[in-house]
Amino acid sequence: MEGLSMPKQFLKLRDKPVLAYTLEHFQNNARVDKIVLVTLEKWLPYCSKMAEDYRFDKLSAIVPGGLTSQESIRIGLEKTKELYGEDAVVLIHDGVRPLIDDETITKCIYSVMQYGSAITVSPQMETIMIGETQDQIHQIINKENCRVARAPQCFYLRDILDAHHRALSDHMVSFVDSASIMDYYGYPLHSVMGPIDNIKITTMIDFEVFRALMKTRNHPSAFEKIG
Repeated sequence: MEGLSMPKQFLKLRDKPVLAYTLEHFQNNARVDKIVLVTLEKWLPYCSKMAEDYRFDKLSAIVPGGLTSQESIRIGLEKTKELYGEDAVVLIHDGVRPLIDDETITKCIYSVMQYGSAITVSPQMETIMIGETQDQIHQIINKENCRVARAPQCFYLRDILDAHHRALSDHMVSFVDSASIMDYYGYPLHSVMGPIDNIKITTMIDFEVFRALMKTRNHPSAFEKIG
C-alpha cells in the first residue's frame, strides 16, 4: 500500500482502526488471558491510546518490533516469556487479519493442548499450477489436497521460542511465518480449519473486500437483490 500516510493496520473503517477490529476478537475470547502487541516504535503511543479508547484490558504489553516479521515475532515471544513463563500457549496473529472468529481462536487453543500446535488454514479455492518458466505450465496440483496457511498459528511458548533461538543461532532470517520455522526445525504441525474470509489486508483491494464483508455481516440482506 504505497503512498499511505500510515501503516495498513491503522487504516480506519467506520472510524475504527483495522487493528482494533483484530484485537477485539482476542479481547472477547473467554480462553484468551492476555495479549502482547508488537508494533512499530513510532506508533507505540497511538497503540496505547487505542487500547485505552477500546478498553482492551487484556493488552498487557506493547513492545517495539524488529526489522523483519520474524524478528518482531521473536521479540513478542520473549516478552511473553518474561511475563508469563514458557509453558504458556501462544497464538501468533497478524494485526491485519481482522476477520478471524471466536470459534477458530478457541479451536486453536484446544489443538495446542491436544497436539502441541495449531496452524489455521482454509480451503484452496483456485487451481494451483507450477511453471518451470514464466509462460509454461509444468504441473497442476490437485487443490483438494491443498490448504492456505493463515493465522493464528499457535504453539507452546517453549517450542516456538526454541525454534526462533535456533534460527537466530543459525543465521536463518527469512522465514515467512511461524509454521515455516517450526516445520524447518522438525516440529509436527496440526491444522485447524478456519473461515475462508480470514483474509490478510495487504492491498487496497483487500481493504475494500474487508469493507464489503463487514457490510454484509452488519446488514445480511445488503446484497440479496441484484439489479
